[in-house]
Amino acid sequence: MTYPQQPGNWQDQPWPADPAQQASGAPAQYAGYGMEPAYPTYGYQTPMVVAAAPRTNPLAIASLVCSLTGFVMCGVPSLVGAILGHVARKQIRERGEDGAGMALAGIITGWIIFGLMLLLGIFYVGVIVYAFDQDSQYDYNLLRALVTLAA
Repeated sequence: MTYPQQPGNWQDQPWPADPAQQASGAPAQYAGYGMEPAYPTYGYQTPMVVAAAPRTNPLAIASLVCSLTGFVMCGVPSLVGAILGHVARKQIRERGEDGAGMALAGIITGWIIFGLMLLLGIFYVGVIVYAFDQDSQYDYNLLRALVTLAA
């Protein structure tokens, strides 16, 4: 179903901004401006200007990543992550970059994981030294008896 063409050239006329203007047909007057009001635009809007955020320091990201990979790699990357965190905090203060919290998290987790892995390594070495220091009380006669029963 199609609708018949409406009389007049109504499609080329913009919509009025003020309902009073629509009723009277005269342009609306705004106090103190002395110009006709702008009709509302539909479609493209004026783009907003947004200030760019400061970039995150890459050493801060690397610090946190290295510190967290210390769990998997026996704590060595955690030491590197802690040192990178210190360097990143210095760069952030000098350059005004973002990522101070990430660098601080990398420092804290790096030193904690490195310390825990160091204590774990000392514990392992102590257990191995203790095991080598003990006399072997293994009974070889029991082994011979089991081998003869199996044969």
